[in-house]
Amino acid sequence: MEKSLIDILWLVMAAGLVFLMQPGFACLESGLTRSKNSINIAIKNLIDVSIGIALFWVCGFGLMFGASKAGWIGSTLFFVPLDSSSRWLPAFFLFQAMFCTTSITIVSGAVAERMRFSAYLLVAVLAAGLIYPILGHWVWGGLYQGSRGWLASRGFVDFAGVTVVHSVGGWVALAALLVIGPREGRFSSDGTPRKIQGNNLPMSVLGVLLLWLGWFGFNGGSLLVLDERVPQIIAKTVLSGTAGMLAALVIGWSIRKRAEVDLPINGSLAGLVAITGCANSVSGPEAFLIGAVGGVVMLAVNYALERLGIDDAIGAVPVHAGAGVWGTLAVALFGQPEVLASGLDGFAQLVVQIQGIAVCFGFAFGLSYLLLKAVNHVSPLRVSLEAELVGLNVTEHGATTEIVDLFSTMERQAQTGDLSLRVPVEPFTEVGQIATRYNTVMEAIQLAEEESRISEELKSGILEAALDSIITMDHAGKIVEFNPAAERTFGYSRADVIGQSLAEKIIPPALRDQHERALRHYLSTSEGPILGQRIEIMAMHSDGSEFPVELAITPIPMGGDPLFTAYLHDITKRKEAEAYLNVAKEEAERSARAAAAANQAKSAFLANMSHEIRTPMNAILGFTEILDSRIDDPQQRAYLASIQTSGKALLGLINDILDLSKIEAGK
Repeated sequence: MEKSLIDILWLVMAAGLVFLMQPGFACLESGLTRSKNSINIAIKNLIDVSIGIALFWVCGFGLMFGASKAGWIGSTLFFVPLDSSSRWLPAFFLFQAMFCTTSITIVSGAVAERMRFSAYLLVAVLAAGLIYPILGHWVWGGLYQGSRGWLASRGFVDFAGVTVVHSVGGWVALAALLVIGPREGRFSSDGTPRKIQGNNLPMSVLGVLLLWLGWFGFNGGSLLVLDERVPQIIAKTVLSGTAGMLAALVIGWSIRKRAEVDLPINGSLAGLVAITGCANSVSGPEAFLIGAVGGVVMLAVNYALERLGIDDAIGAVPVHAGAGVWGTLAVALFGQPEVLASGLDGFAQLVVQIQGIAVCFGFAFGLSYLLLKAVNHVSPLRVSLEAELVGLNVTEHGATTEIVDLFSTMERQAQTGDLSLRVPVEPFTEVGQIATRYNTVMEAIQLAEEESRISEELKSGILEAALDSIITMDHAGKIVEFNPAAERTFGYSRADVIGQSLAEKIIPPALRDQHERALRHYLSTSEGPILGQRIEIMAMHSDGSEFPVELAITPIPMGGDPLFTAYLHDITKRKEAEAYLNVAKEEAERSARAAAAANQAKSAFLANMSHEIRTPMNAILGFTEILDSRIDDPQQRAYLASIQTSGKALLGLINDILDLSKIEAGK
């Protein structure tokens, strides 16, 4: 069956537009997931192209479009002869191969961040080499050679792949999700879903726009000819995508109370998926309605998956399986019978569309679930928890990024507590600037930690070396700290008193009520009569004996209930010394009174004696002065001078004694 060159050219261009959906899916999935897995997702989207095309050339095209065996499976056209004389075959193969790669790419995003790369390759081979082409034969087997599949013979209609492409991809994705389970941290212990934010939402929006453009070829090319219907189909496709976006945004916004980015992204895709089965057979208003309902169905299925604890990383199942089922039903509900050309009335068409949904689910989901479950028992499809935490970029491909290095260092520090670790810095990049700031913060934290450790060691050393007792109690009066000096003072070991009541251990019974009242008063008013003061009270030894101590209490604010530190100094020796001094003082006072009487008698004697001696001394000095003025002999004058000097010295002593006696006598 040959086509005109313009039809062939259009189909090749449409294949190119469908191929553009691969980078669209890569941007969408990479942006909606975490950066530590972005390389893994990009590689999977690239591998999808090669696996899909290779398997479709080897066997997929033959199983799908080869001569039919009773409508169940194709039997010719394996290793598609692209160099044959037919100019239509290469174009048709290329277009259909792009559909095959699109179907398996749907699975990539759903299972992102936790499936082994080798396990994903198995899923891709299963979908591209077996499930997609066989189900495609049941629906589209007659598109190339005229031998229709059994579902198509019953009147099942799928214009551009709402069932064959999107539902197949969605059901295989669901089977894989049930086998590998949710990502770590996606659901709390009570099942409450936790949102895992994507790393680059603008990139995801770019991916969606690329997918819109790819859908021009996806639906427009499915007509397989270029005529006046192509622009109508493309316009209705765009209209349906718009309706899906608006419906999901408005309804999701009203439920979530904010316009989250995934609402317009997945809403638009759901609208595009929903119209895919009947874009050639509905009116513009019907296309808008189909797209809007597709957006609502996507929200409902997404909610159901979260309630069931199923973790779809990008919402592939709600978009492709959920909206895909709705789009399959919409064929019967809105499709024009003359365009569908199935020979069925509305109700019969609805029945066969439901049958097609059930067949697609049973074959795509059932077969993939059984096979993946069996393989998982032999070789786990999921990466280890450690690999998931590190990220598949590194663990699966040995590929790292600056942000991964940053997160890896942060993770190692969280696990080891090693504050000396530093992030490698790539200058002149945003992540490099973050790494520089992070290293600066870590240096400050490390310095503060070292200072804190030194301070703690110093505090511990002070407590150990302190000569006074230092006891800390909590707000309930329980002992939480008991230093060695306290052990020596009170006769308890630290182990004996920690957690015990301070009042029962060291406070005499007569003072315990006062202690309790003071504690309650502080807790209710944050004030205490003795806080910050030193007082003397009686304390109790471990043997029950009492002894005096000097006490100072300091509260320690803790942000909640306070602690109290008591500093106690044993003043037993000081009290004994004070008592001794008091006795000595009294004895000294008695002695002083006796001494005073003796001093008075002594003073009187000295006064009398001094007076009696000074009178003749004055006479002696007077006569020596007279003799000195009358004698000329030098030797005699020298003798007189000696008498005068000695006499004056003796008189000076006598005067001092007299003055002292007057002072003692109070004169």
